[in-house]
Amino acid sequence: MAPFFLQQFLEYLQKEKRYSEHTCLAYQIDIQQFFDFLVISSKEDLLEISSLLIRGWMVDLIDNSYSNRSVNRKLSSLRSYFKWLKKEQIVQLNPMQKVQGPKTEKRLPSFARTSDLSVENLEEMFDDSFEGKRDKLVIEMFYQTGIRLNELIHLKNADIEHDRIKVVGKRNKERIIPISQKLFLLIEDYRNVLKLNNLDNELLFILKSGNKVYPKLVYRIINSYLGLVTNLDICSPHVLRHTFATHMLNNGAGLETLKDLLGHANLSATQVYTHNSFKQLTNIYSQAHPRGHKKK
Repeated sequence: MAPFFLQQFLEYLQKEKRYSEHTCLAYQIDIQQFFDFLVISSKEDLLEISSLLIRGWMVDLIDNSYSNRSVNRKLSSLRSYFKWLKKEQIVQLNPMQKVQGPKTEKRLPSFARTSDLSVENLEEMFDDSFEGKRDKLVIEMFYQTGIRLNELIHLKNADIEHDRIKVVGKRNKERIIPISQKLFLLIEDYRNVLKLNNLDNELLFILKSGNKVYPKLVYRIINSYLGLVTNLDICSPHVLRHTFATHMLNNGAGLETLKDLLGHANLSATQVYTHNSFKQLTNIYSQAHPRGHKKK
């Protein structure tokens, strides 16, 4: 049985908060799981939900081997749901106000080495077919621009110029990202293949059927190709976004610039990448500190 008011809540996330389909689905799964645990069958049951019951669900998740990070994400979904219920005056009290999630260790973003994504490696992996040119461009687009999965899927041909792309990010915010001449030539090469196959489309990344690419396919593309050149445990679009950010910092980009390129709302979200820039710190130390110089 679907949780009470869940559909209205999801519509609020989509239309007012401008959350992506992927994010809304995650909220739906988390909230549905909570209601399945409590076996809610009426609006009265909804009004009886207490912080004690929520803590019981939290304990059950941990007992079933969910990580602290996963538990906190589910609690965050529930927190947003009850906050909306209270705003809509469906409930008078928000039981989440007395619930604290388990502590989690900050996990540093995984990233690929520059050598892993060398031109030589990429040239060897892809053929000249439609899928080969598309998949190569998918990887290059993530690595050279740092865009998100949803941003790539909805990237339009009209938003691409010879030296920049316009990206529609979270909360429908637009930003401009510069692109290299080499990346633009890859885009043009892929577009020529689309024309040869009569696949003109508003969107840049599509299937051979003409439909837009979907998240699972993009994950599969990244996992299959990135797994050939790296030893990373996880190979995903977000790893390439982390790689873009880390390599930018290692080569002198400032945090404010990186924040704008990634589309972060505040600088604190960008600062996590400073932990991965140890290479840059080492170079600065060896050049600046009297005892940091290596003996000739």
